[in-house]
Amino acid sequence: MPLPPEAAPLLAALQPLLDRIHTLDLTDPAAAKADLDAALPMDGEAVSAVRAQVEAGLAAGWLCPRTNGDIAFGRVAKAGEATHGLGIDAVHMHSPGPGHLHPNGEVDLCFALEGAPTFDGQPPGWTVCGPDSWHVPTVAGGTMVILYFLPDGAIRFGPRPE
Repeated sequence: MPLPPEAAPLLAALQPLLDRIHTLDLTDPAAAKADLDAALPMDGEAVSAVRAQVEAGLAAGWLCPRTNGDIAFGRVAKAGEATHGLGIDAVHMHSPGPGHLHPNGEVDLCFALEGAPTFDGQPPGWTVCGPDSWHVPTVAGGTMVILYFLPDGAIRFGPRPE
């Protein structure tokens, strides 16, 4: 389902984030997270602008139009030239999601919406998973909306590889 025209402000707000994320070395998740925390803090102008557009998209119903159980999700953009090769998905959740592998890594931007949620035990903010990492994405203690940035859009759902 293509995004509606009202999604254009979100895509524009994401540009400073995409410009930084695509330069990161995801083989060192801790260093990549530290870089994002310093360059794009949660209370900074760029991330605040993205949050405002994400909340508007949720309220309007176009950001996460599909559901699987109690998780709502949607594709913001396919990996391409305009996204520096990053696929972007949004997920609105308050419980565990489906397990998946990140062949090329994953960068997540997590916004708390209700309660005091954590994502995989981490507070709201940036998280980074290295290439070939696998997890069951889990929100506990509240509700979050999470933007997933996937190099080349690569993700494989299923059980942990042997």
